[in-house]
Amino acid sequence: QVQLVESGGGLVQPGGSLRLSCAASGFTFSTYAMNWYRQAPGKERELVATIFSAYGSTKYADSVKGRFTISRDNAKNSVYLQMNSLKPEDTAVYYCNARSAASLYWGQGTQVTVSS
Repeated sequence: QVQLVESGGGLVQPGGSLRLSCAASGFTFSTYAMNWYRQAPGKERELVATIFSAYGSTKYADSVKGRFTISRDNAKNSVYLQMNSLKPEDTAVYYCNARSAASLYWGQGTQVTVSS
């Protein structure tokens, strides 16, 4: 059974940091590209960051470049999103996503709220 379980969300003040984690099981994690998406109230889900399976290259949305860092640990079947210099506009539900040529899996999401 495929599972993606996010954790690490919460309430943080502007300028603060959070580290999201996503624990994967039920598929060959190392062969999947891993993504973090987010969805703010009233907005479409948007791709925030990607880390590819081969060589671990990364890609970011312009809105988070220089502030967020995606990483993976294939030995732990986990992907992470380090979020620094958080802004109120980063408030959203953050979702972990695993993608291959044939499959697509989603986690249940974790809420991140940036507010003073």
